[in-house]
Amino acid sequence: MKATVLGALIGAGLMTAAVGGLSHSDEVLAQRAGPDWADGPKSELIAFSETVEQKYQQLTVIDPKLRVMSVYQIDLSSGKIALRSVRNIHWDLQMLEFNGANPLPREIQALLEQR
Repeated sequence: MKATVLGALIGAGLMTAAVGGLSHSDEVLAQRAGPDWADGPKSELIAFSETVEQKYQQLTVIDPKLRVMSVYQIDLSSGKIALRSVRNIHWDLQMLEFNGANPLPREIQALLEQR
C-alpha cells in the first residue's frame, strides 16, 4: 500500500514538474487545437497520464517546439520511474500515409481532382 501511494505521489510530482508553470489558465492543453496553435504553442510541454493494466502509470510528455515526445512508466507498486521511449516526431509528421487503410490519402486526392 505504501509503495502504491509513493508511486502515485511520484507520478503526480513528475506530472506537476512537467506541466507546472506552463500555462496559468485552467484550460486543458490536450484539447487545444486549430488556430490557437497557429502562432506556435503557448506552452513548452504537453503531458498526458493514464494508468495501464493497473500495473503502472504511463506519462507521455510532448515538446511541441522541438517536436519530441517521450514516454515514462511509473511502477505503481514500487514507485520506480522508467523512461521507455524518446522520439523526434518531426519526420513522422511529414509522412502522408503509414499503416493506412484504403482509400489512402493520395487515392482520395486523385478522386477529388477528377471532379
